[in-house]
Amino acid sequence: MRIIICVKEVLDPDAVDNYVLHGKLEIGDDGKTLTQTSIPRLMNAYDEQAIEAALRLRDNGLDCTIDVVCIGADPTAILRQAAAMGADEVSTVPVADGSLDGHAVAKILAAYVGAKGGADLVLCGRQASDDDQGVVPALLGELLDMPVVTIARSVELDGGSVRVTRVTPNGDEIVEATCPAIVTISNELGTPRYPTTMRTMKARKINPNQVTIDSLSLADSDVVPLVRMSKQYVSSVQGNCTFIDGDSPDAQAATLLSKLRDERII
Repeated sequence: MRIIICVKEVLDPDAVDNYVLHGKLEIGDDGKTLTQTSIPRLMNAYDEQAIEAALRLRDNGLDCTIDVVCIGADPTAILRQAAAMGADEVSTVPVADGSLDGHAVAKILAAYVGAKGGADLVLCGRQASDDDQGVVPALLGELLDMPVVTIARSVELDGGSVRVTRVTPNGDEIVEATCPAIVTISNELGTPRYPTTMRTMKARKINPNQVTIDSLSLADSDVVPLVRMSKQYVSSVQGNCTFIDGDSPDAQAATLLSKLRDERII
């Protein structure tokens, strides 16, 4: 069985948030890119959990090949991390940062899956932490004619079917789909495993397979973005704090409840 996992390299969201909170995140003159060059780049956290989901399937006795692919300028570091976690194959499709939209990314990934002879299971993170769109898995399912199951907290395989526990606002939901299928993984899956020192050292010597757009038999028109960013800006962040007076905790609590009712919060 072949499991293909789609991962993305993103700016460290915690570092970005810290810049925003201190009012130091700046957009360049083009109105689209950040001026900060010191923000670390790392694997999208949901994608790490997608790798963990595949590794758990293998831990449970599944005979499979775990193939991790990333589209980007130079995602070697995160692909080596994937190899250190336990991926069997890692590949990159080099493209300029920010030159693709979700439609183009899905077309490239669909072509990659086809070039590999297909996949029994495709795993993706539920969304990327930089744009939070979460549209690529659905587009990929359309292109590959595969069912898509979203927001998984666990994934199990039973013969030719995948059994997924989904996270919903009303509680967990268990669904089944026939493989091949696409499943998006949420953070409720749990913390991904930490690579061992030996695996990390070995992964440092790995160079990801280079897969070009031309080798995937895609035309230039196939990767022209349908959606383009016109502007990006940093919203102002304001914090307001009101101290509640009272002679006792009970009096303060009563005042708080009164204010919440007045503002129709409760």
